Amino acid sequence: MRMDSAVLVEKYQDRLFAAAFSVCKDPQDAEDVVQESFIAYHSSKKEFESEEHIKAWLLRVTINRAKNACRALWRRATVPLEDYADSLEFECSADRELFETVMSLPEKYRIALHLYYFEDYPVKEIAKILSISESNVKVRLSRGRAMLKEILKEDRAENE
Repeated sequence: MRMDSAVLVEKYQDRLFAAAFSVCKDPQDAEDVVQESFIAYHSSKKEFESEEHIKAWLLRVTINRAKNACRALWRRATVPLEDYADSLEFECSADRELFETVMSLPEKYRIALHLYYFEDYPVKEIAKILSISESNVKVRLSRGRAMLKEILKEDRAENE
């Protein structure tokens, strides 16, 4: 199964951008990574089983390319998280606080949480996308949640 690239771009561009941004924390790098991922799909000859398979493949390619972009020697200085967060619209200050807290987590927890909560992937699919075991995904989700809880608890204690 193959889908038209333009349809995929329209449908998955925002999700791939969010995944890439959660890895590299830079909007320009995330945009580049998403574009490269769609080019990889367009130029690949791979046949897919379903649209869900295409989506998972695009996410895996995007995350891997984002990791590579973060490691690249030529990587430019990133935009401070606060500056990027200022460019986003949040319904309330709690949403902004949660976004900034999630983005402050180490990459491996941030990616797992993003795929689970924002992309609605089950643990089994996340394991395939990240090429890790299901138990490792569960550990990352558990530790990521614990870190979020601790950070948010500390923030509340400071504000009281």
